[in-house]
Amino acid sequence: MNPNEIAEQRALHAKAVAEAGGVGNAIEQGVLPQYIDTTVAEAVILGLLRQNVRKFIVVLGHGSTEIGEVLRIYEENGLVKSYAVRNEVAASHAATALRWVTGEKAAVVTSIGPGAMHALAGSLAPASDGLGVWYLFGDETMEDEGPNMQQIPKYEQHSFLKLCSAMGDAYTLQTPEAVGAALRRGLCRVDDPHFAGPFYLLLPLNTQPAELPGFNIDELPVGAPPALGAASDDSAYKKAADAIEKAKRIVVKVGAGASGASTQLAQFVDLVDGVVVMSPRLTGALPYANPRNMTVGGSKGSICGNFAMEEADLLVAVGTRAVCQSDSSRTGYPKVERVININTDAKAALHYNRTIALVGDAAATLDKLMAALRDKSVAPPSEPSAWMRQCSEKRKEWDAFKKERYDNPILRDEMWGCDVLTQPAVIKIATDWAGQIGAKTFFDAGDVQANGFQVVEDERVGRTFNETGASYMGFAASSLLATALADEKFYGLAITGDGSFMMNPQILIDGVQHGAFGCILLLDNRRMAAISSLQNAQYGKEYATNDGVQVDYSAMARAFRGVFSIHAGFSPETLQSALDKAYKRQGLSLIHVPVYYGADPLGGLGAYGRWNVGNWVRDTQKLRHKIGL
Repeated sequence: MNPNEIAEQRALHAKAVAEAGGVGNAIEQGVLPQYIDTTVAEAVILGLLRQNVRKFIVVLGHGSTEIGEVLRIYEENGLVKSYAVRNEVAASHAATALRWVTGEKAAVVTSIGPGAMHALAGSLAPASDGLGVWYLFGDETMEDEGPNMQQIPKYEQHSFLKLCSAMGDAYTLQTPEAVGAALRRGLCRVDDPHFAGPFYLLLPLNTQPAELPGFNIDELPVGAPPALGAASDDSAYKKAADAIEKAKRIVVKVGAGASGASTQLAQFVDLVDGVVVMSPRLTGALPYANPRNMTVGGSKGSICGNFAMEEADLLVAVGTRAVCQSDSSRTGYPKVERVININTDAKAALHYNRTIALVGDAAATLDKLMAALRDKSVAPPSEPSAWMRQCSEKRKEWDAFKKERYDNPILRDEMWGCDVLTQPAVIKIATDWAGQIGAKTFFDAGDVQANGFQVVEDERVGRTFNETGASYMGFAASSLLATALADEKFYGLAITGDGSFMMNPQILIDGVQHGAFGCILLLDNRRMAAISSLQNAQYGKEYATNDGVQVDYSAMARAFRGVFSIHAGFSPETLQSALDKAYKRQGLSLIHVPVYYGADPLGGLGAYGRWNVGNWVRDTQKLRHKIGL
């Protein structure tokens, strides 16, 4: 068929699907034949529609014009929506945020070579955080007529497949008839109910337009992988119940895998007289107001969280991968004698030595473990135990420590030459404000991220999104594009540092273009403060982590028509006023906040654990091997 005939055919298919309300409905109603003449590119889009992928964040190039043409026709018929953006990393972040906040799926579409490489780099975030995102990459032709422009310059097949396979699951669609198999593999990765991730579908330039005569649409997969239930090993429950009954000081470390187990967590810690320590990904899994919540712990934890980790004799790990900063590079539990590890991933469940592994869903497994404990007549204590009293005192100490910083929100800064707000004060004001208006708060990497998970006081999951898996600079501002993509709109607050913002400021264009609904709160100290602080702590000197270039970010943002920009001033009152004005203006806004950096302890929230980096390595590793956990 010639190009005009192909376009007409695609339009007929799209119209039939749109009128029937879906691919399956169109086949059932007889308005779309089960066997159609199509192309690989159209079959991919039909397959993604069957998986309810309707949103495509695109940076089109010569490696994706065929996919782009199918999207154009299908968008004209109301089946999909494409969002053209200016950076593939930003596209990846937006798709990740959309899946994280709303559960909606999106596909990132790039060209060949550098575009795919940018998106691959950005996909480190969903790969680290367990979020399912589709990636459609242009790829080298299968005819091997010579090196394709923008490919890796080697006489070797599938170089990009090797790169993508190192990050996650990938498939090169070199054989047109394999499109159904490729999409099924993607479904199993992107919709994994416990730890999803990115799927990279590599589309060679010459197979995208390849014809598929009489293609059976039923080869395009639907459904989702089933979720695990409770761990099934009854003997492990008995061992776990015995260990809990003997323990005197129980700490429960909660990771992202416990996101659906808030009710069970609250019941479990009461039953076993334990305390909870949060990982930064899941603030709110146990309400902040719950007296058993010791907030965050790890290398950048809290007074109470790290005390609980340091003194516990039994660790119950629930849905956590034990990332280095979360457990102080495996030194966070020096007195723990036994571990009960609940996880859907057997490898993660067996991370620690002396472990009783319960491989299953967190909520269902906790229910079954509590039943085993009640069979042994374990009951909540009638009065606070010595362990609970000790932890409560540390929690009071932490709350007082934070309050002292909130009560002293302004410090003299040498670089600015005037009094400015501190990061803890700004983040506290902003997150309280976000809670009042029902906003979703995104934190960028670096100092704002660390101060952020120490400051937030979430009472439920789903208020704060702290991308600590990859700590990808530029994530927060890029995430605001998700506010435009979501079916149910929400207001987003992106808290970012000056360094992170300049890594990816494209939201100032893309956000206006697509109707983003949120505010960028830019905390400016003209440095990578997290690393400057680390250098000072380790070596007593800073090096190559700051600059002398003053930027008027308010003026910069005003250069983008449609962005409301304002300076926050230098007091809590002026910051509060700026936030209110930004929200009233709707649309996209940016607030520039000069913030303190220096040696005054009131300027930050401190660090309370160990980390296997720099000149701390020898001592940290020595302790880790001494503990042997």
